[in-house]
Parts: sequence; structure tokens; C-alpha cells
Amino acid sequence: MSMPSREEKLAEWLATEQAMRASLGEPGSMSLAQVSELLPQEFFDGIGRGELPSPPIGHLLDFVPLEWSSGRFVFQGTPDARHYNPLGSVHGGYAATLLDSCMGCAIHTQLQRGQGYTTTDLRISYIRALSIKVGPIRAEGRIVHIGRTTALAEGRIYDVDDRLYAVGSTTCLILSMPGTSPTPGTETPGRSE
Repeated sequence: MSMPSREEKLAEWLATEQAMRASLGEPGSMSLAQVSELLPQEFFDGIGRGELPSPPIGHLLDFVPLEWSSGRFVFQGTPDARHYNPLGSVHGGYAATLLDSCMGCAIHTQLQRGQGYTTTDLRISYIRALSIKVGPIRAEGRIVHIGRTTALAEGRIYDVDDRLYAVGSTTCLILSMPGTSPTPGTETPGRSE
């Protein structure tokens, strides 16, 4: 089987993004307590099917969730002139937000019912500048380690040609919601204490 051409890969990326945009609900948010009542797969599937509100930050910066599985999360967006800084390139905050989102959501995929998280540390290294000429980009986050109270993840931003634009890592604090306890049978296998 031959590798798809750049044009075929680009068309597939854009079609996948359009399909997700068509299924997302209106932007909105839920409380941490409401989110923690759901298993991560229920939460993200609910967003993907439009049954739960889509994240307002994605609406503001025009990026969407594309794929998620245990320990992995991918967002896609296309930088444009709205994201520019006064120096003629996409503001670093755009990439930082995408990386913070994909890495945090990767961690969220392995939480238990009754848990939440918050970012305590975010580190970004920019490889090359983003511009309107780049086209769609993906931000992919993966878990490095998840423990009882903290989790680490890494992320990268790349384009359809697999050119790397930025990498990052994060530390998140895992929060237990008062009055909740993990549902029996929902513990994450392999979690270290």
C-alpha cells in the first residue's frame, strides 16, 4: 500500500476537521464537579457527539478536538491572521494554548471518576514560526507518567508534512473532588502511587 500524497493527506485532515466541527455543540463549560462525575471517555465522547458543550477556548482560537484515547489527545486548527503578533507571525500563545490543551486532555483521559486536574507547570520550546502559509496543524499530547497526585505529559505541534513547530511538557496536579471516590473497576491500570 502506497503512502498518500501530500494533497490526499491534507484533504483527509481537512475532512476530519470539518466532520468534527459539524458534530460539536455550542461552546460552553461545566463545573469541575460536573466533569469529574463522568468517566473521561464519557466526557470526551459527549463533547465529540455534541451532547456536551464544546470548549470555549477552541471556539475563541478556532481549534477542535479530533482524536482521543487513553493517554493520548489530538487537536487541530489552522493559524491565521487573527493569531498574529505585531511582528508578522503567529503569537507564541497560540501554540502554547494548543500544547496546554492537548497535554492536559491526554492526562484527563486517564483520570478516574471523581478526579480533576490543573496545570502547575508548562514548558514550551518553539522550533519554527507558525504563519498563515503553514495550513492546518495538529497538537498531539501523550502521557509520560501519571501518579496519585501528579501527572506529566509531553506534546508536539506538527503540520501535514510532519514538520515540527513546537514541543512542550507539562506537570498537572490531580485533584480529588470532595465527597467523591473512584468508582470500583474504573481505576487506571498501571497507575503508580
